Amino acid sequence: MANPTPYQIEQARKDAGLTQTQSAQLISKGLRTWQGWETAINEKGHRKMDVAFWELFNMKIALNAHK
Repeated sequence: MANPTPYQIEQARKDAGLTQTQSAQLISKGLRTWQGWETAINEKGHRKMDVAFWELFNMKIALNAHK
């Protein structure tokens, strides 16, 4: 599995109805880290999201959807 793109990360967050802060807290990361993941690849501050965090975020979103 490849690292998600900033667009995929942002869309998943928005589809879940979460802010960047809420999303970061959901997977025990800081806001600045989350913002880096959503920053465009060629822009300063961009960070690649590790696939493990992407999977964790998606699993937690799915669990919350079933509550």
